[in-house]
Amino acid sequence: MNQHHQEDRAALVLKAAGVTDAETARYEPLAGGTYNTVVRVTLPDGRQWVVKIPPPSDTPGLSYERGLLRGEAVFYTAAATTGDVPVPEVVHSDFDGTTTPDPYLIMTGRPGSPWHEAAETLPDEERRRLRERLGHLVATLHTVTGPGFGYPAEPLGPLAATWRQAFTAMTDAVLGDAERYQAWLPVPLARIGELFTAASDVLDEVSRPALVHFDLWQGNLLLDGEAGTRTLSGIIDGERMFWGDPVADFVSLALFANIEEDADFLAGYAAGGGSTVFDASVRRRLALYRGYLYLIMLVEVVPRDCPAEKRLWARRTVGPQLVAALRELESAVGGRG
Repeated sequence: MNQHHQEDRAALVLKAAGVTDAETARYEPLAGGTYNTVVRVTLPDGRQWVVKIPPPSDTPGLSYERGLLRGEAVFYTAAATTGDVPVPEVVHSDFDGTTTPDPYLIMTGRPGSPWHEAAETLPDEERRRLRERLGHLVATLHTVTGPGFGYPAEPLGPLAATWRQAFTAMTDAVLGDAERYQAWLPVPLARIGELFTAASDVLDEVSRPALVHFDLWQGNLLLDGEAGTRTLSGIIDGERMFWGDPVADFVSLALFANIEEDADFLAGYAAGGGSTVFDASVRRRLALYRGYLYLIMLVEVVPRDCPAEKRLWARRTVGPQLVAALRELESAVGGRG
């Protein structure tokens, strides 16, 4: 989609939301998003908003991606109840496309730029301080309790009464997507399903549906301020959130790494009231959630029609990580399944 078309769609959304000066606003399409159209809008009075518009309903995608914007709005609204987590404020929304041809979400902008842009130049002391602050904020997010388990837009069915029921629906859906799109996987599809099923009894230990972002890599964390005094100014892109096990957030927080080695984050998480006990149950659940995320990463390259180099990266980088997570599950259940 070209830049002018993105700007036109954002302007139409603003007009539908009752913004009278939409025509004189400044529009800046933002890169980095992999699913929605995202446009930063600067209004004549200086306010900055962000407009998100999903792709057309007939666009190929994964099953869980239906209604992502609704989940993002739920995330920001729920996070705001803590009074501490720096998230955008929802300004306007229409998830059913009743006022425009497209559903949309309008939110306030947050100051700062993505963490990964400064990662290589961050002094170690500042990085450690920010990781500790992040831990505290994530623990605060995890204090919020939802009405049931699963994705709030209910793309896979109603919210579930148990976490095992919800997570089984989530993994079944992505395995179904893998079969539908004939995605490359390093392990036979049936074997992956067997291992998820065999290891799933541990999910019954999760009794409270916590607010889980599930995409807390550095690109979705904003830093603001001068070097040495930077602050964590925003947690954004909450569209892949769900109500579930807070342990699941540890996957993206240490993508392809081990969160147990992040002492600064864990210190902040404990100070915020989060549990940092990594017993056999937590480790097996982590392996399940790693497996789920890596499956998504391997399957989504097909409906998104990713270029060959991205697909090759997924095979070489994500594939071995999925194999490692599945081996953990196999070891934990003693070959059952």
